Amino acid sequence: MANNGKNKNKKKKIIIFSALGALLVIIIVAVIFGSKKDEVIVVQTEKVERRTITQVVEATGKIQPQTQVKINAEVSGEIIQLPVEEGDVVRKGQLLVRIKPDQYAAQRDQSIANLNRMKAMLVQREADFRKVESEYKRQQELFKKGLISESDVESSKSLYEIAKANVDASRFDVQNAEASLTRSREDLAKTAIYSPIDGIVTQRISKLGERVSGSSFTQGTEIMTVSDLSILESRVEVNENDVVLINIGDTARIDVDAYPDHVFTATVYQIANTATTKGLGTQEEVTNFEVRLIVNAEDKEFRPGMSCSAKIETETRKDVVTVPLQSVTTREKKEVDAEMGGDEQDMGDVQIEGITDQETQKKEKPQEVVFIVKDGRARKIPVTTGISSDTYIEIKDGLKTGEEVVKGSYRAISRELNDSTQVRVDNKLSQRRMFSN
Repeated sequence: MANNGKNKNKKKKIIIFSALGALLVIIIVAVIFGSKKDEVIVVQTEKVERRTITQVVEATGKIQPQTQVKINAEVSGEIIQLPVEEGDVVRKGQLLVRIKPDQYAAQRDQSIANLNRMKAMLVQREADFRKVESEYKRQQELFKKGLISESDVESSKSLYEIAKANVDASRFDVQNAEASLTRSREDLAKTAIYSPIDGIVTQRISKLGERVSGSSFTQGTEIMTVSDLSILESRVEVNENDVVLINIGDTARIDVDAYPDHVFTATVYQIANTATTKGLGTQEEVTNFEVRLIVNAEDKEFRPGMSCSAKIETETRKDVVTVPLQSVTTREKKEVDAEMGGDEQDMGDVQIEGITDQETQKKEKPQEVVFIVKDGRARKIPVTTGISSDTYIEIKDGLKTGEEVVKGSYRAISRELNDSTQVRVDNKLSQRRMFSN
């Protein structure tokens, strides 16, 4: 009886393990066969159409007056008058600053006195010269008549030349004194600073009673800034790769942060010839060029220094074949040629005229491609692109209107899709995402 029970338990164990083994085999077979099935990638598409597109260069910068004058002291002294405040409207010729003029008035008076002294000395020396000149002429007449010796004439000539030199020296002294007086008067005039333009005081740095310094050789203390706000400009920094696309007269759309619901028009009128480099010698090094645009303020009140962004329209093309910007991606040229049925042979590292196949591969640029949907599969199409707008890009060669081009998702276009990949189009997915956002 005991042996029969043992045999029954043994048979049960065999049946259980056999069933588990069969189940395991079924699972493995299912996984193997399931993995061999083509993965279906969900994509969104759009028809290739003809459109008018405008190429845009984007840049950021500041709003600034086209005419802005910094008022600096040209003489040193204490500010005794400062009749304008920041924000005041001023007219050309209006007094802005007066520096204490006492010492400069004294220097002027001293220069006047010195000039008068030099003029008096000149008059005296001219009188002495006329007297010596008359005596010299008389000596010459006597010598011609033989009444005096040659040495007497030479002595008189020396006195004549000395007197003439003294007169010339006095004239130079007078000129020097006149120049000194002119300089003194200019310094005195510089103690009063007048507005060079009609405008607004956009910045006032110095205060009444402060001492400022200035000279003819160095830039003096900055006192204030006067700006003409009737003509405003946007000064933006454009990357060196984009600045070559911009031309004088190009139209731009300006977004000013202070007016988020309004777009202003502008026109390019100046492009810098010299670059400005930030982060020189670091990984963040950036080379930009300043571009200036005249902005139509449209009765809005701008203030210097307001942040803005510009979209400069550099070129417009009408009735061209276009696809969504995100539809264009890149693939290695060898990969494209292979998938498109190219007959390139693997040459390894064979040397051909001094250039290896690896070196040639490094020099080859990636090929621009798009994916179209045909018979439920993605087809990789090499294309030649032209200009692009914010949303669409021109296709010069490779596509025809009406073809269905893949425009999403980004992951699918950039990584997952290859030639002949099985796809399923779901354009409602992109609409659901758009409305959910």
